[in-house]
Order: sequence, then structure tokens, then C-alpha cells
Amino acid sequence: MNAERLMQILVAPIVSEKSTMVAEKNNQVAFRVLQDATKPEIKAAVELLFKVEVESVQVLNQAGKAKRFGRFNGRRRNVRKAYVSLKPGQEINFAEAK
Repeated sequence: MNAERLMQILVAPIVSEKSTMVAEKNNQVAFRVLQDATKPEIKAAVELLFKVEVESVQVLNQAGKAKRFGRFNGRRRNVRKAYVSLKPGQEINFAEAK
């Protein structure tokens, strides 16, 4: 796979109450990813960037909500999330990551 593409796959880690609970309970990490990212690409990107072993990847597409901005109707953007399961003994520490 193209190394440049892999560097762009992961948009941002998701830091929320739910993602923290999932991380502690199931040894998973949540990321926002590109809309056209595939599971093998996500796995390769996480292994390349964080030097960890990935067991599996679950992906979900979250549709953007319709919202009003004053008198204008608008729409939040669609989001693709990836829940990455790490192998036992592996962990990602975002404080140390570059």
C-alpha cells in the first residue's frame, strides 16, 4: 500500500466518554477516518503510525444531522469511524505519539 495514502487515512482519534469506556473494556481505540478508507488500509495505517499489532477493525458510517443555523438549514458532515481492536499486551498512548 502507498505510504502517503496510509499517513492520511486516520483523521483524528475520537476522545469521548464512550471511546474511553470501549478502550478500557475491549482494548479498542476509536478513530475518525477518511470516507473511502477500507479495513485493510486502516489496519495498515494504525500499525505503521503507532507501531502496534492490530487484531481487527470495525467500521461504521454516521450520517450527518440536519441542523438549523439561524434561519438557514444546514447539514453536519458525514463521519466514518473505525474501532480498532489491538492484540493483547498492545496499547496506544497518545501522549507519547508524535
